[in-house]
Amino acid sequence: MTQDFGLLLLRVIIGVGIAIHGSQKLFGWFGGHGTKGTGQFMESLGFRPGVAFATLSGLGEFVGGLLVLFGFLGPVGPALIVSVMTVAIVTVHLRNGFLSSNQGFELPLVYIAGALAAAFTSSSIFTLDHLLGVTLLHSNAATWACVAIGLVAGVLTVFIRRLPARGHAEAA
Repeated sequence: MTQDFGLLLLRVIIGVGIAIHGSQKLFGWFGGHGTKGTGQFMESLGFRPGVAFATLSGLGEFVGGLLVLFGFLGPVGPALIVSVMTVAIVTVHLRNGFLSSNQGFELPLVYIAGALAAAFTSSSIFTLDHLLGVTLLHSNAATWACVAIGLVAGVLTVFIRRLPARGHAEAA
């Protein structure tokens, strides 16, 4: 029972935190910029069309966070978080070092760690999966597959962006 409470606490903190980040991108809540403002930022990173990438990023965070929060569909929510946070680390935070006080990759890495902890622990009694009897995605193979798909999706997303040409960026 103590482990179940610990996992609940983990899921609440990681799930709510990342869902709030997603709601900033999608709806402009909590001081966010919505899809339009976030889309402009995504364009500056080479993700075009920016609004589409902002929407996908926001959905990954918002839906992934809610799935983790409610313990629904096992490793699917954590995989979404791994995907989005991988992109954030590589494209925004890595160049700033580790500490979040310097806009480093500390916070996205904590979200990945929390998401992986939620994915790789046994289903808690305080989950929708437990309540509804959903067991399909709770095997080791399904967990590893979901996490791998999330990681690969994040890496592929990094590689499909179009960086501005060096001369063009310097002229601007």
